[in-house]
Amino acid sequence: MKNYSVDQSKQYHIQCGQGDVGRYVIMPGDPKRCEKIAKYFDDPQFVADSREYVTYTGTLDGVKVSVTSTGIGGPSASIAMEELIKCGADTFIRIGTCGGMQLDVKSGDIVIASGAIRMEGTSKEYAPIEFPAVADFNVLRAMADTAEKMGLPYHVGVVECKDSFYGQHSPESMPVDYELINKWQAWLRLGTLASEMESAAMFTVAAARGVRCGSCFLVVANQEREKRCMDNPVVHDTDLAIRLAVESVRTLIAKDQAR
Repeated sequence: MKNYSVDQSKQYHIQCGQGDVGRYVIMPGDPKRCEKIAKYFDDPQFVADSREYVTYTGTLDGVKVSVTSTGIGGPSASIAMEELIKCGADTFIRIGTCGGMQLDVKSGDIVIASGAIRMEGTSKEYAPIEFPAVADFNVLRAMADTAEKMGLPYHVGVVECKDSFYGQHSPESMPVDYELINKWQAWLRLGTLASEMESAAMFTVAAARGVRCGSCFLVVANQEREKRCMDNPVVHDTDLAIRLAVESVRTLIAKDQAR
C-alpha cells in the first residue's frame, strides 16, 4: 500500500523505519509505560513519539529489543503490529492490565493469555470468526515458564476481548444489554480468566502475518469478586507484569539462539 508518511523511510503511524526496532517488541497500551519498560533494557534510546505510539529501543543480552505502545483497543494495536512487522519485528509480547473474571483470579495476580475470545471488530477484518485467536506456543511457554521461575501468582487460559470498556462494566445501561449480559455469563461458565481489549486482534494479526505474539496482564480488580462482597482491592502497579515480559524476552532470545 502507499506510504502516507512525509518521510518515506518511516512508517506512517509509528514513525519508525528499518533498523529502528528490534526483532522482539514489548507492547504496552499506555505510552507512559514505555519509558518505564525501557529502563530494563541495556542502553535504551528514545526512537519516536507519534500519536499513541511511543517507541524506545535498546538491548537485552546483546540483542536489539524495543518497546512500542499501542493505545487502547484492537484497531490501534493492529496498526502498530503491521508497521513494526514492516520495520523487521517478528516477536511481540503484549503487556497490560485486565479485569479478573473467575473468582480465583485476584487483584495483583498475573494472567497469561493462551487464547482470546474475539468479541471485538478488528480481527474480523483479518480472519473469519470461526478462526481462533491463540497465542504463539513458544511465546506462551516462555511466559509460563518464566512466571513459574519468578514465583509469580499467575494463571494461564482464555481471556475475553471487547471494544467497549463501559459495555463490560455497565452493560445494563446499553440498549443491547440482553446480549452483553448473556454472553458475559457464557464466558464465565466457560472458565474465561479475565477481560481486556487487545489480545484477540493481536493474535489474529500475528497469524495472518506469520509472526509470534503472546500477552500477559496485571489483574487490576475483579468485578465478580466485588459482586460477592469478596476481598477486591484495586491494584495499579504493573511492575511484575513488566518484569515478566522482559524476562520472557530474555528466555526467547536464548531459545532462538540455541536453535
